[in-house]
Amino acid sequence: MTDLLTLESPRLWLRQWQDEDLAPFAELCADPTVMRYFPAPLSRIETAALIGRIRGHFAEYGYGLWALERKDDGAFIGFTGLSHVRFEASFTPAVEIGWRLARDYWGLGYASEAAWTCLGCAFEQLGLEEVVAFTAEPNLPSQKVMQAIGMQRDAASDFDHPAVAQGSPLQRHLLYRIGRQAWLQAMHD
Repeated sequence: MTDLLTLESPRLWLRQWQDEDLAPFAELCADPTVMRYFPAPLSRIETAALIGRIRGHFAEYGYGLWALERKDDGAFIGFTGLSHVRFEASFTPAVEIGWRLARDYWGLGYASEAAWTCLGCAFEQLGLEEVVAFTAEPNLPSQKVMQAIGMQRDAASDFDHPAVAQGSPLQRHLLYRIGRQAWLQAMHD
């Protein structure tokens, strides 16, 4: 298999996590605006544990959630990547694509650029047939990224996220999908 420890897009390095990433990532994960579509912001310890789980996913599968670094100034801006869905739902087993960026980097196309790069990895290098994405129903910014990278909503597979409290406005999640053929078609459009 090709070494997937680092990917590249026009403006970004999608790379392995470094110890120096903890401080800016902890700041990102503690930001209530960034985390508004998650059950709660994360503490520094919870963020360190998340990095540990991400590293474990890379060790097990050879790919995962890459740290995002801007090429022009080396700034850490968040993550984008691929991971195995860890709960049971009508669409699992599945590989999902996800992202989380610091607020200063929103609206600049970085999430879509990095996600497009990850889809290329999923379909060209990993040989996956499909990638899913999901988000809380009110999270319109993430839905826009999903649509921008060619994903289609599968309303019949929308679900209540098992890790979100019953009755929470974030419990209902929308499911998006993209298959290899749809991605190839989008490449040529």
